[in-house]
Amino acid sequence: MTANDVRRSAPAALRNRYPIWSVLGPELPPSGMVLEIASGTGEHCTYFASKSRSDLIFQPSDPDPTARDSVDAWTRELELQNVRAALALDASSEAWPITHADVVVCINMIHISPWTATVGLIRGAARILPPIGLLYLYGPYRRGGLHTAPSNAAFDADLKSRNPAWGVRDAEAVAALAAEHGFGPSTIIDMPANNLSVLFRRS
Repeated sequence: MTANDVRRSAPAALRNRYPIWSVLGPELPPSGMVLEIASGTGEHCTYFASKSRSDLIFQPSDPDPTARDSVDAWTRELELQNVRAALALDASSEAWPITHADVVVCINMIHISPWTATVGLIRGAARILPPIGLLYLYGPYRRGGLHTAPSNAAFDADLKSRNPAWGVRDAEAVAALAAEHGFGPSTIIDMPANNLSVLFRRS
């Protein structure tokens, strides 16, 4: 990367994108629209798009303009035709700049944002997904009110020291919120580094 290169890179994204793809990829439809919330550097979205058929379109989004610039720069660098320009989208907003998606993906946002962002994410996904549409979440979660590893407990404490509104969420609380908005029971898959894939389908 050069000094003028606006692409950003996250080591965690490079580590976890293949394990995530191994779970998410088989669940994706052959065509349609995948909306990613909080796309960050863009390294997840562009990787998934590069592994998908051209009929499956990816719509990245992020409230941070520097993140959107990074996503768009990666898209250009990789010459991907099935990735749209990144949208300015705040998950907690009542109105999103997109009215339909077949899949909504959100990676590593829920714990680094206020609970209102999770509420907005679930509410917005319920609004734009069709019946049996997929909501895919990834990150660290507590289960049964307990952390799944000492490292997650330390991470949770660090997050709360930076912002008391942040923190590792209870998987059960997220599932209850999803049920309130018309999603079925969650499917939870253990992932590397004490993370979880959490999948919901619209009822």
